[in-house]
Amino acid sequence: MRSPVLSLTWHLARSSGRRGLQSQLLAAGAAAVGSFVLLVMVAAALGAGARADHTMWRTPVAAPAQRATAVQVTTVTYARSEPVTVVNLAQLAGREPTPAPPGLTAFPKPGQVYVSPALAVMLHELPGGRLADRFPKAESYATIDPAGLASPDELVAVVGRAPSDPAVAATAGEQNYYDDGLTERALISGFDGAKASLFTGSDRGSVLLGVVLLIMPVVVLAAAAGRLGAARREQRLAALRLAGATPRQILAMTAVEAAAVGAAGALTGALAYTALLPALAELPYGVGGWYTGQLWVGLSWLAAVVSAVTALITLSAVTMLRQVAASPLGVAQQANPRRTRAIRLVLFVAVLAYIWTTTADGGQLKTRQLVALLMLFYGAFWLFGPWVVDRLGRIVGRWARRPATLLAARRLSDDPRGAWRTVSGLVLAGFVAGFFSVSALGIEGANHEGQVGVITANAAAARHAAVEARTLLDRADVTATVTVTSEDDYNGLLGGVDGVIAQVSGGREAMDTAVTALTPLGSGRYPITQEYVSAPDDVISARVAIASTATLVLGFLVAAASAGLTAAANVLDRRRVYGLLRLSGTPLKVLDRARIHETVIPLVVLAGGTTAMGAFGAAQVNKLAGTTMNTSGAVQLVICLAVGALAVLAAIAGSRPLLRRVTQGPAQTAD
Repeated sequence: MRSPVLSLTWHLARSSGRRGLQSQLLAAGAAAVGSFVLLVMVAAALGAGARADHTMWRTPVAAPAQRATAVQVTTVTYARSEPVTVVNLAQLAGREPTPAPPGLTAFPKPGQVYVSPALAVMLHELPGGRLADRFPKAESYATIDPAGLASPDELVAVVGRAPSDPAVAATAGEQNYYDDGLTERALISGFDGAKASLFTGSDRGSVLLGVVLLIMPVVVLAAAAGRLGAARREQRLAALRLAGATPRQILAMTAVEAAAVGAAGALTGALAYTALLPALAELPYGVGGWYTGQLWVGLSWLAAVVSAVTALITLSAVTMLRQVAASPLGVAQQANPRRTRAIRLVLFVAVLAYIWTTTADGGQLKTRQLVALLMLFYGAFWLFGPWVVDRLGRIVGRWARRPATLLAARRLSDDPRGAWRTVSGLVLAGFVAGFFSVSALGIEGANHEGQVGVITANAAAARHAAVEARTLLDRADVTATVTVTSEDDYNGLLGGVDGVIAQVSGGREAMDTAVTALTPLGSGRYPITQEYVSAPDDVISARVAIASTATLVLGFLVAAASAGLTAAANVLDRRRVYGLLRLSGTPLKVLDRARIHETVIPLVVLAGGTTAMGAFGAAQVNKLAGTTMNTSGAVQLVICLAVGALAVLAAIAGSRPLLRRVTQGPAQTAD
């Protein structure tokens, strides 16, 4: 016998009317937002890994001397405060030809220069004395293809050298006091490096941190989508249950409807992600924008995300039917207020105690352990939230003096899970805001702004180089004071290494000109500036800062979307209650004010709590890292919370016209 589930589900969906269609559209919209955000996060993580892979060839991998065919020296210089990666290559005489590096048509000959498209633009914009004169004179520059670049905005030059050129001599790769890996030399036989560039190596880790922090708000959004129209669905299915439908049929009907709506919304989000790929590729991160192909996740990931969002929405909708299956008459009469139990508080305290004991000893935890602890914290707070909302409703109801406050308190106490779903996104985003606003991952060091340093072989060479440096700077029309470094000056730009330092006046343009003018003194190594010295710390702190900002923005957007959709669904679910209140003489303004109070009360308490926890966690991280608290982050934190709260309230206010429509003509619609 053919199952009536599909036909009955279709019939009920069609006969649900305009308001039923509104709930389905809201659920599909939530699924679309969740799918889009998840795909963007996956794309960023995969793209960051692909970009790192495209820079591995620049890290020279030493080959046995008898098998080596070329010399590779990779270093970094700066122009307009932007890093320019320079790869010097020299073919060894009498050895087999070395294959072409990725992105090049052939192994460069002596004097031949390949540049990335972005560097070609910079060379055209800047006078030769600021950048071009650092490279061998060439009639024209060849172009590096995308296969050898991490980003279309990356600044890279590949220079062909003779084996006797100082730029590829043994001293060119020697590390100074700052063992940072920016300058490396090796005899090579190919370009099969396994180490990413300093400027891309930390990208994926920073992105994954943001992905982990955003997963829970997206799950919250998907769960909220599955519960949109829950009250109407419960009433309808309870009637069917009383008419003789089996629990299995009730579950199947709900699963089919939720899966259809979720799949339609998730596919819409996937199509939006695909259509917006060119625009997403323009968003800068790290070394610049993206190649569109780097952000394409592939059909397998696309299908996985769509399936995951659909499954979350379906599971969320099905779990709401326990009361329908167990007590359909109670659901039909709306006689079962959903109280929460104190076991939630016990479990929350137990989880916090476990996290505290795990991290209190200051031991180094692996990335997987940190991710697991973070997910455990999110799960505990998700379990704890409804209990707090329930208690808040009881406390506020006991002391309420105005009708709107009393109505809000009753709603909080009668449906704490529904009220928690409205604010949960921003509550969890508050933890992220508190953590990143207070954390200070950068390492403060000595300030050498305006200084250009040149390393020499010894003190005698330094004194001779100082004379030449003054001549070269005067010739380049750069005002500077040249001094010889001392071995005792470990806090200086050169870290106690023999050399000369020029204190340049005139800003960024004069600094670039000074670096170019002093390049011949470096015995193959470019002069060193503050950017070179602080690059290892600056890169990591900059990546984390960008990732945290993106996480905050997306987190608050998801939270606002979740709150707005949930608020609209609550209006539809409670239209009978609102209609009865209007019939009893309650003004529409009071009902709307009660909805706002229903959001503000738990938001202030819970978001404040998670924000404080995030700030405390950041303080512990700062303590372990030996850094001080980011004092300016307090202002950023206040701004983040204010903007997030306003966004959520604006999203809730967006359902005000819906409240007005569902309460029009209450005499006809209340029952």
